[in-house]
Amino acid sequence: MNIQFNTSHKLHLCKIPVLAVALSLLLMSLISNRASAQDRTITLDEAVKLGIANSKVLKLSQSKIDEAVSQYNQVRDNVLPTGSVSFAYNRAEIPYNHLAFGENGINLPKSANAYLGIASLNETIFAGGKFKYAQESNKLLISISRLDADKDRDQITYQIINAYYNLYKVLQSQKVVKQNLETIDAQIHQSQRFFEQGLVTKNDVLQFQLQRSNVELTGIDLENNRKVINYDLNILLGLPESTQLNINQITEANRELGAMNNYIDTALNYRQELKQLDLRGKYAETNIKTINANTKPTLAASVGGYYVDASGNPIPKIGNFITPVTLGLTASWKFSSLWTNKNKISEARIQRDEVEINKGITLDNIRNEVNQNYHAYQTALDKIRLLQTSIEQAGENNNILASKYKSNIASATDRADAETLLYQAQINLELAKADAGLAYYTLLKSTGKLNK
Repeated sequence: MNIQFNTSHKLHLCKIPVLAVALSLLLMSLISNRASAQDRTITLDEAVKLGIANSKVLKLSQSKIDEAVSQYNQVRDNVLPTGSVSFAYNRAEIPYNHLAFGENGINLPKSANAYLGIASLNETIFAGGKFKYAQESNKLLISISRLDADKDRDQITYQIINAYYNLYKVLQSQKVVKQNLETIDAQIHQSQRFFEQGLVTKNDVLQFQLQRSNVELTGIDLENNRKVINYDLNILLGLPESTQLNINQITEANRELGAMNNYIDTALNYRQELKQLDLRGKYAETNIKTINANTKPTLAASVGGYYVDASGNPIPKIGNFITPVTLGLTASWKFSSLWTNKNKISEARIQRDEVEINKGITLDNIRNEVNQNYHAYQTALDKIRLLQTSIEQAGENNNILASKYKSNIASATDRADAETLLYQAQINLELAKADAGLAYYTLLKSTGKLNK
């Protein structure tokens, strides 16, 4: 806010209360501080760190890893002995308690009490390796979950980089628009002076004004795009939605390209999809072993203790109860699994083969992806070199026509066209630099080394 004081009203100003002036200045200071607090200049590294730290997707990925670890621990618990303790009380009422056997028969009591306590411990000694294979399978699932998290991390990082470079493209384009508006304003001022001197026609002035309107329309579109990208990036980074992000400069896209085969080899070594398929192949093999284990016999040991008391008094008394202890060894074999497991094993082998086929498809896709991104980055670097030359040519052409226009040799249309060509070349170069930077990170992502 700008406050201008007119010297002709000094006496009126003296009547303004000092407190009101102080409050006004304080309010202006608070507004200024608030506005500056909402602006933030951020580097690419800071953006990536913020995005990873605040990503809800990565938090969900970590939750899935924790779930897989918990399931693994549950499988390990299955190897531990199982035990149980129970105590029961029973009372029997016997309304008809006489059994006739011969002359005397048997007379039972009218009622009877019984206490029964049981404690048992069971341990599986051999189960065909099922527990072992179950642990191996869950270990593999943990590793697969961690690779999923790595893949999500790469995807989040790339989304942030993509939004960051898109914001840079818009901000740089806005700078170019601002520079060109200043230049066009100078041209309009000059053409108006020429018109007043009778050196140019009114149409010449209108040509520059029309050019300014077209540049302003471009600026409106750019501002709308900036707001959308800025909002999306704030969400990705976990920043307040009102934060205005600024980017001073990005790293120049001048990284030299190596041989394409080197990038492909790197991708084959680092891509999470291939590592996951290797683990899924091992998981399929373990699944076959688990199904085979169902055809083998099992051996289990048990120990049990009993407390049997037929007296009515719940307090144990010598002579009224017995405590038998049992030791057991149980061997069992469900031999029908020899023929019922056949199709299950066939299905498991088909699943293993599908993993191998899928790996071959993924290998081809990765090679194609790296090849495409490699040439895209190469093309982006070539465009920068060509656009740098075109800016030099457009600048020279603009200077020539500016001189001719001042000498009244070139028309206003030619002058405006030259200015437009230079303006477009400048925008194209900034966009090409950002595209090249993004293309480099796209290539890096396809090799699996974006976060390494």
